[in-house]
Amino acid sequence: MDEVRPDGQEPRPEASSLPVFEPHALRGMVLGEVHARPFRPARAPRVYLRYGFMTDEAAAAADRDWLSGFCKAQGAAGPEPSARYHVVDLQTGSLRWERHGEFTTYTWDGPGDGPGRARGDDGALEPDTQAEDAASDGSASFFAPPHGHPFGASFRAPGPLIVAVRLDLLQPSVNGFERVLRQFDRASLAVSEVEGDAALIATDFRQDRDGLTRIVIANERLHPQPAGALAQRLLELETYRTLSLLGLAEANRQAPTVVRIEDGLFHITEKMRSSEGVETNRVLLDDLTQLAAELESGAAASAYRFGATRAYDAIVGQRLIAIDEKPAEGYFTFGQFLNRRMAPAMRTCRTIEERQANLSRKLARAATLLRTRVDVELERQNRDLLMAMNRRARLQLRLQQTVEGLSVAAISYYVVGLAGYLAKAAKEAGLPVPRPEIVTGLSVPVAVVTIWYVVRRIRAHHNDADEKG
Repeated sequence: MDEVRPDGQEPRPEASSLPVFEPHALRGMVLGEVHARPFRPARAPRVYLRYGFMTDEAAAAADRDWLSGFCKAQGAAGPEPSARYHVVDLQTGSLRWERHGEFTTYTWDGPGDGPGRARGDDGALEPDTQAEDAASDGSASFFAPPHGHPFGASFRAPGPLIVAVRLDLLQPSVNGFERVLRQFDRASLAVSEVEGDAALIATDFRQDRDGLTRIVIANERLHPQPAGALAQRLLELETYRTLSLLGLAEANRQAPTVVRIEDGLFHITEKMRSSEGVETNRVLLDDLTQLAAELESGAAASAYRFGATRAYDAIVGQRLIAIDEKPAEGYFTFGQFLNRRMAPAMRTCRTIEERQANLSRKLARAATLLRTRVDVELERQNRDLLMAMNRRARLQLRLQQTVEGLSVAAISYYVVGLAGYLAKAAKEAGLPVPRPEIVTGLSVPVAVVTIWYVVRRIRAHHNDADEKG
């Protein structure tokens, strides 16, 4: 039991005896990420407006600066420099700002007026009976325009608009849910029960005259916390559903290029069957390399979009699982409608991505085969060249041997002549030598044998040096 101080105040907590360690630089971000986007309680009637804009790094930085100025004008603190989520409480509701990888969302929620009810010039709600009469002939607006939202003339869009959705949390016993459903397009209307039968959700996934996708939650008996969680999940479902379909446009853009490269590969492989010669194969290899470069360029350009599409589609599936919808009699569920419409688009994206990968492998195999053929042709040419060089070397050797024989005779002739001149000089000098002619004749075999031996020794020495080298 805690001690009580004499003055009746709480005792001062003692300092912790646990050690304090140096935290990792990202510890705060990791721990705060799971609390970054809390579910906010919601009570009917309430309206949500969400706009999503595609933003790059430069646009995101400018948007953060604008948001900081907006918050300052409202007397609120702006986002931290590294924050990716921020909430501003306004007099008419709350504005949530979220920075994602390639887009930014602004979500405002405030009190709703309910369907079919309009405001007069003085801002007061007109009687509901008048709105019902107007709704019966189709002249009334689907819902009364929300008031107090910040998306007016002073709002600065950070980039191109990609997501625009309005969600209304209603009380069906008050607002007449069946009358609300009549305002949707019946052909694409999806209605589901969620949280058991505590609420109904409905949408036709179409844009209204304001360019907004309309979603309705008819809250039978949901508590504020799960009602807020359901609203946020439905907003995220529509957001990521829209973003996931961006991959379909990229797939349609890449499809003609993939088809053309496949046809080009087919024609090149057909030519490879009958092509001969290094130059012909080199031309085919150049064409194949150009196709491979074009394919890799397209695959690199679409890799991010296809990867993002897979991620967004997975989030859509997770949100459908989280809302745990049950079919309402006579209507498609959200999951059934989206699977029927989105599944073909996702398959198209996966198919194009797989065709790019398979085509890349086929191009690599064909290029390897062509390079092998070129290498074989080059080796055959090198072999023929070496054989020709060998023939020329043998001819040169024979010519060299012939020249060596002639050189022995020529050198011997000069040596014998020198011997004759030497004998004549000795005879004239009175030395006892035979006649010069005899000396000259006797020196011929000696000179020939000696010179032949010397030449042979020199050639043997060069051969030994070549073998050692």
